[in-house]
Amino acid sequence: MLHWIHVNLGSILIVLLLLAVVGGIVRSLICRKKPGRCSCNCANCAMHGTCHTAKQS
Repeated sequence: MLHWIHVNLGSILIVLLLLAVVGGIVRSLICRKKPGRCSCNCANCAMHGTCHTAKQS
């Protein structure tokens, strides 16, 4: 088992790095969709004024 890990260490590290990047992107997208946060520029949005029904302070 240790021999296999040693032989494939480069591939394992690359996969772990890619998983971390994708996880960060997914986390960022989820955080942007939370109430009160906009994921786009609302001034140029077709739904301007309708997606934020509560008054923001």
